[in-house]
Amino acid sequence: MSSGMRAINSNMRHLYCNDPPTTRLPHPVYEVPSVPPAMLTRLVRWWQHYRASALRIQESTWQAIEASLALTHHLDAASRLRLRALALAFLNSKQIHGAHDFEITDTMRLSIALQACLPVLNLGLDWYDDWVGIVVYQGDFLIPRQITDDAGVVHEYLEPALGEAWEGGPVLLAWQPEQDRHDGVNVVLHEFAHKLDMRDGVADGIPPLPRKIGRKRWQLAFQRAFENFRARLDSDDEALAMDPYAAEHPAEFFAVAVETFFGSPDWLFGDYPDVYELLREFLGQDTLSGRIRNVPMSSTYRPRP
Repeated sequence: MSSGMRAINSNMRHLYCNDPPTTRLPHPVYEVPSVPPAMLTRLVRWWQHYRASALRIQESTWQAIEASLALTHHLDAASRLRLRALALAFLNSKQIHGAHDFEITDTMRLSIALQACLPVLNLGLDWYDDWVGIVVYQGDFLIPRQITDDAGVVHEYLEPALGEAWEGGPVLLAWQPEQDRHDGVNVVLHEFAHKLDMRDGVADGIPPLPRKIGRKRWQLAFQRAFENFRARLDSDDEALAMDPYAAEHPAEFFAVAVETFFGSPDWLFGDYPDVYELLREFLGQDTLSGRIRNVPMSSTYRPRP
């Protein structure tokens, strides 16, 4: 199982193992007629929409959370309403838990949901339908690691992290007070960008792409930008606005590029215009101009399972 991690420089799989015991029904069990997959999908979406519509969030609450998220500056009124609806549907399809008895407030849930749904505003929640859990830590957390040296000796250590995403598994997030957050770093966007990348089963910086973009075009532009960024980082270029963690791996470069696309779009467009253009086409959002591709979710591109 591959993972995408935001480190600072798992005990992951035991988090959702509390399956309810199987019991035998005391009454006869009748055969249920099969339901066509397309119909079942529509029923599930209707139920999620019904549950989401039952939630009532005050306008003042929405505005307070959005005011704390500069990432949504490019959204017009209609797009903000769509993002809110998507966030509610997201919360109805995911389970958010606090690690080590960390209490998760409704405001925190809404903030996480809005940030997580921003990249898929025009892609749709289908991109997140292969996993369920989100675990939130109070501040940085430690992840046990193993490495084997050239002599074959296994070394175990604990690595501090701000977040981690597992393919087909949970997303781990560090929740920090606003005054303790790192400049230019958005852990939620970063880890959910990894989730987009992992939809094809591998975290390589190349998410499933529509035909209009094409894998070769994406790979060439991102590889050139990645190599250029690493060279500039080695030369101590002080004009870099992207987190240096982007130099670790192409998958990390993609995740940080998504952060920068929403957080510092003018810099990304100026220094890596090809990367900006590809993200604009892929996500259907222009964070510089504010143009949003407002299209029905039924016509958005969906990843192949």
